[in-house]
Amino acid sequence: MTEPLLYITIPGLEHAPHVTYTWVIMILFTVLALTVRASLKVVPTGWQNAVEAIAVTLVDSMEGIIGHGGSRFLPLIGALALFVCSANLIGLIPGCTSPTANVNTNLAMATVVFLTYNSAGIQKQGLVGYIKHFMGPVWWLSWLIFPIEIISHLARPITLTMRLFGNIKGEDLVILVLGIIVPLILPMFMMAFAVFTSVLQTVVFVLLTMVYLQGATAEEH
Repeated sequence: MTEPLLYITIPGLEHAPHVTYTWVIMILFTVLALTVRASLKVVPTGWQNAVEAIAVTLVDSMEGIIGHGGSRFLPLIGALALFVCSANLIGLIPGCTSPTANVNTNLAMATVVFLTYNSAGIQKQGLVGYIKHFMGPVWWLSWLIFPIEIISHLARPITLTMRLFGNIKGEDLVILVLGIIVPLILPMFMMAFAVFTSVLQTVVFVLLTMVYLQGATAEEH
């Protein structure tokens, strides 16, 4: 399905605006990173202050949820937080589309999360030790717990994908319909609410990622 209006289109990707706007967000953050790096100060100001505040907040959250050493996942968690939030919000600008309103974008991120936390678990506990934690604390119930745990873990990428997709796509559709039925007034209220839910969905996605990492790397199971 093509969008009625798009500010930016790439030949050959007219039917995949989520890819186009994913690249737009990537380019903007690359420019921001280079700008901040070129003007680093001992006492942060401006963009450096904002970036450092976000980084400190994420590190504190990771250390609290994942545990000691959780800050090593900052590149993953930071990238997810910034991209998901930006991808959610950009769709509120007329002529833009939210990459997270497309299942493929969300599935790609959820797959990265799935592979990362399982890899971290295997690295921390070894393959045998990691497999054992799927069997539960009571050995004589392992035949029942193991398949339930496997199904639960395999479902995580799907639930991460569909939760984000459903909320962001739903917001976009509601705003579009309200804009047709009652122009200006109701869509403005809905857009204000969508800003809140966009941030909320970012928090949910990032927190679930931290919880999965904690469960995979925790020493006691």
